[in-house]
Amino acid sequence: MKEDLTSTKWKGGWRPLLGCNEKALAFFRITLAFLLTSELILRYRFLHVFYTDEGTFPTRLLLPQIDMLYRAICIHAYSGSMLYQQILLTVQVALAFSLLVGYKTRTVSVISWYMYLSLTLRNTWLNFILDRYFHYLLFYAMFLPMSNIWSLDAHLARDEKKEGRKKTNETIVSLATIALKCQVFWIYWDAGQGKYNDPLGGWSLAADPLPALDSYARHTICARYMYALLTPIGLRYMTPTVVYAELLACPITLLGSYFGSRKVVLSSIALICSLHFGIALTVRNTFLLGAVACAAWCVFLPPSEDDLELLSLLRGKNNAKERKVHKGVSSKVAALVIIPMTLGCLWFELISGECNQSMKHIWSTVLHNRWNVFIGAEEYVTWEIAPGRLADGSVVDVWGRKSGVEWDMPGTGAPCTSTARPGRWRSFPYLAELEGEEGEALWSYLCRQWDDENGVHQGNEGRRLLRFNFFMLQADVLPNMGFSSTRKRLIHSHDCTKVYVHDKDATVTANSQPEL
Repeated sequence: MKEDLTSTKWKGGWRPLLGCNEKALAFFRITLAFLLTSELILRYRFLHVFYTDEGTFPTRLLLPQIDMLYRAICIHAYSGSMLYQQILLTVQVALAFSLLVGYKTRTVSVISWYMYLSLTLRNTWLNFILDRYFHYLLFYAMFLPMSNIWSLDAHLARDEKKEGRKKTNETIVSLATIALKCQVFWIYWDAGQGKYNDPLGGWSLAADPLPALDSYARHTICARYMYALLTPIGLRYMTPTVVYAELLACPITLLGSYFGSRKVVLSSIALICSLHFGIALTVRNTFLLGAVACAAWCVFLPPSEDDLELLSLLRGKNNAKERKVHKGVSSKVAALVIIPMTLGCLWFELISGECNQSMKHIWSTVLHNRWNVFIGAEEYVTWEIAPGRLADGSVVDVWGRKSGVEWDMPGTGAPCTSTARPGRWRSFPYLAELEGEEGEALWSYLCRQWDDENGVHQGNEGRRLLRFNFFMLQADVLPNMGFSSTRKRLIHSHDCTKVYVHDKDATVTANSQPEL
């Protein structure tokens, strides 16, 4: 389809369908870099516990479990010192900020992707879906011309060429733009299919006993207000719309781009971003995830009417000749990287064996490309407590870092689910099956952390933690914002006074279950 260059109307066609305009790519770069900077700054809180040799997963336990390729790529495993990890993370923050302002964009995008992969490989316990988003968005960002406008790179280039005229907002089509749009399509298709095919029908109108939204809309104060406003009946009818929104948002956006309908495209983007915004308000620890998901949709943004008017005027004056624009990495280089990555994802999901999918190799982190989360309704809610006995005889909650032990569901006003340790700590309770030296490194960290935070090494011996029990508590989700009585399950008992000795064969003594 040939585009009428003298018209101010967005004509659509194959270029808008497969490509991205320069302002959309710049906005994608800015939002992604801002969120990456935020995530990396938040990661400082977890360096000691999850990334150092003094934490829960020292390098002496990681290195024997991984192959040579893994060891070479994961620079975060070269040393387990706190200083080394702080230096690497600071470098990552600096690179993310450079990406934000658009300085040396191509170089910093490549290094940012590599270092984020290395950070994830250092402790795959913490590999959440948020990290998968950053992994793939940063990967495709390496090949996109994100710095043509709204960047220091563009400003410096104009100064060198002494250009003063206003630039047009060109639409760029490349293998990278096509691959990124296909990736976004796959994310929502996979997520929507997972919900649609839920064996228990949690996302259907006939969900029994509760539809998924009814079970999830209980986690926060905003969720409880929404529950009261929509009522259980409203939530039941609203639940299936989430499935169809995920399945149809990207196809409708692409059709809107092809037919040149700005309203359709903007409405679809607004719909899917409002969905993520609603999740962020009603489910704990999902704000950053929702924001990164919305950042991916920046590449679908259409040019503004002012951009189209300027484009038609300038092209008309220059006999419809387009200005020369930087289109990112050459098609040959992009093909040599993007096509093997795509084929690798297919191989990992369809053909690879259990050995290749193990954590010994990098493939489960590099090539895992599934997005079927929140598949069914939430049947029960969970939270954790860890009653511990101190040297002075008092009992405290080690997990909650407080003096009293409360067995009731946490929350004020109406009951709600929460955790005393949000963020990356969410992975901790699900590692209870670790045994031997791995289990000892995991659980003994809570002993050392309590003693450090309560001044035991400064002479406050009465606050020394002697032992603790770690419980996971559960309550079934019932209709009308109800929950069943609490039931508890002992996950682990730990004696902090035992001396655990590890040798070169990584043998560990003691497996006691002390009583409080």
